[in-house]
Amino acid sequence: MRNRKTLIILAAAAITAACGGGSDSASESPPASPSESTVNPSEMPDQQAPPDRLTVDVTIEGGQVTPVNEQLQAGVNQPIVIRVNSDAADELHVHSNPEHTFAVKPKPGQSFQFTVEVPGKVDVELHNLKKTIASIAVQ
Repeated sequence: MRNRKTLIILAAAAITAACGGGSDSASESPPASPSESTVNPSEMPDQQAPPDRLTVDVTIEGGQVTPVNEQLQAGVNQPIVIRVNSDAADELHVHSNPEHTFAVKPKPGQSFQFTVEVPGKVDVELHNLKKTIASIAVQ
């Protein structure tokens, strides 16, 4: 039992010596490995990059829709944002699993976000104008 305590004390002393002390000289410290960051935390930006998302800009004006039948790709659970500027009310329907329905108002700057949980072809359409905005291959 006494030998075990001695070993524990010696191990703790070795760990403390390896972690604690050292010279103040920068020339004696080992160079940073390629996987180590040499950036000072104060130099790092506070903002994070936004998540990867698919954005579709839609214009409804004078009974015309842009885009129509656009072919797009997205990942499962990837945020998909439909931004709409419209001069008429309509209903935006996303044929996915789960399905999504959004009320489009006659105003600019509307934004609708959703995700798709099941891979497959997803159609985004306007019901009143009977137009398919986009077909999204979700993988």
